[in-house]
Amino acid sequence: MLKGFVNQILLTWRLLRDPRVPLWTKSIAFLGVIYILSPLDFIPDVFLIIGQLDDLGILLGGMRLFEALSPPYVVEEHRMALQQRGKPLETVNAPDYRIIDDSSDDSRA
Repeated sequence: MLKGFVNQILLTWRLLRDPRVPLWTKSIAFLGVIYILSPLDFIPDVFLIIGQLDDLGILLGGMRLFEALSPPYVVEEHRMALQQRGKPLETVNAPDYRIIDDSSDDSRA
């Protein structure tokens, strides 16, 4: 669960930095932060656990809405990059290569 939250933060950060995502869409990601910083609250923070959970829910919901309104091909590109980053080195697919010998029998005349 914590890994999913960290991945969501990383995806949001990458999308915020991508110039292909429209500016109005990027503003949605900041709405959750503005809610957390504002003195208005649905459930006051004096209620120890529940008060912080609504803040976390609003923040996560804002990130998910931002992801949903971003161009799908950009989101998928960043998801794949994050997924490749998390794999161990030996499981990442490397392209096959072969050495071609330039000296052939035809060149010996």
